[in-house]
Amino acid sequence: CCYKNLEDLGLELSFPEANSSLILVRKVPMCFIEREANELRRKRQPIAKSIVEELIQEQVELVQTTRGGARGTLPLTFLKVLASQACHGAIKFNEHLTLEESCRLIEALSSCKLPFQCAHGRPSMLPLADIDHLQQEKQPKPNLTRLRKMARAWQLFGK
Repeated sequence: CCYKNLEDLGLELSFPEANSSLILVRKVPMCFIEREANELRRKRQPIAKSIVEELIQEQVELVQTTRGGARGTLPLTFLKVLASQACHGAIKFNEHLTLEESCRLIEALSSCKLPFQCAHGRPSMLPLADIDHLQQEKQPKPNLTRLRKMARAWQLFGK
């Protein structure tokens, strides 16, 4: 019942009549291939087979628990693979960005539903100063006018 959905996602299976417990995998989704290539580049063990097995097991359990009623959603296995790829290609802490790249990144993040975390829930940005916290401890407030002037000068003159 889920064969067509899996085929639409790029997983092509066949079921030989001679052996009812055998499933032949003829084609796998590109994101699985890319994840496998990433693992091999890092000198790790191949994982495509285990990902496909996990996906098939997930679909079997879904059919068993819902009697085939829950279809049309992206399987959790796909979501995990895509989340992993998204993080591996991300800008990492301490990477140098130009001002233009930083502005584009912040602009892109502002259109996200959850801009403060990655696909795995890890923080993607942190505050540099907590002005409210500074006020509570009766510490002098930062001179925002001076900071704005310094930031503007930095924009105009490079660093």
